[in-house]
Amino acid sequence: MTSAAESLRAAAAQGIIVKDGPYGTAIQNLGLTAADYAGHIASNHDQKGNNDILNLTRPDAIAGICNRYIAAGARLLATNTFNANRISQADYGMEDRVREINLAAARIMRDCVDAAIAADGIQRWVAGSLGPTNKTLSLSPRVSDPGYREVTFDGVKDVYSEQIEALLEGGVDFILIETVFDTLNAKAAAFAAAEAGDARGPVVPVMLSMTLTDLSGRNLSGQTVEAFWHSVRHVKPVAVGLNCSFGATELRPHVQALARQADTLIMTYPNAGLPNDLGEYDEQPETTAGFIRGWADEGLVNIVGGCCGNTPEHIAAMARQVAGLPPRVVPQPETALYLTGLEAHRFAA
Repeated sequence: MTSAAESLRAAAAQGIIVKDGPYGTAIQNLGLTAADYAGHIASNHDQKGNNDILNLTRPDAIAGICNRYIAAGARLLATNTFNANRISQADYGMEDRVREINLAAARIMRDCVDAAIAADGIQRWVAGSLGPTNKTLSLSPRVSDPGYREVTFDGVKDVYSEQIEALLEGGVDFILIETVFDTLNAKAAAFAAAEAGDARGPVVPVMLSMTLTDLSGRNLSGQTVEAFWHSVRHVKPVAVGLNCSFGATELRPHVQALARQADTLIMTYPNAGLPNDLGEYDEQPETTAGFIRGWADEGLVNIVGGCCGNTPEHIAAMARQVAGLPPRVVPQPETALYLTGLEAHRFAA
């Protein structure tokens, strides 16, 4: 039986795969009320803004968004679980609902994707989304105490393990560790996925996507995209890439740098430009898609999609722009020693 990773790589060798867009933007556009968020769940906390709880209280809304992305041409669909971890859900008093949220989210997505496959025979995949949490392992939140940490590596790994187990039980094909601002947090998530694979038998395929915090091309923990790749290369991710950060224009040189280094699929999903003074995104679908087309013409990408501000219309425009274009050719692994800190250092064999 062909694994999800094998089928994705085979499809990516034939053409550029389109990923979906964000759930946050789509949910905001629904204009849901506090009652919609809370639903049947009794809580002393206001749940409005807790997009992940909608997997339990408004599964119809989440399924509707997923189906709009499928109709737009997306073949890689990510679960609505970016903040569905014990750390992030503590803000809403929903720590004890984490397993239930992730299980429901995975099943919603699995049902939508399986129904679409049955209808048209086009292969699609489900990625279980893991966000970075609002804690960092690499940096101290106390300026006067640089050695202090709010969390430990094992603690963050356990938080991700809880989420991963539920997502896998719900039927996801991949674990997507996205919007990585702290590489050590991502390593904890990848370790949790590896442990889940050890417990279950088959390897749990992982995707990793870094987010940059400034135009110099570093994440919050200070690493360049090249250093990030060599820090996580041992995980053997099915895909690695960049998301969020900026719009496609600002992200392009960093996509180029990563595409030169990574001997795996490159996945990129930028914001719809930069936000305006009100925090809204004005970049039109054809504009964003045109920038993505430029990446494709340059042979930089294998999987493309959208992050903040992108809509199903943006995804549909991307799908039209990359249709029939050849994908990036994955380079052969280089025989060299790389050591990384904030930057990557190459030592020839």
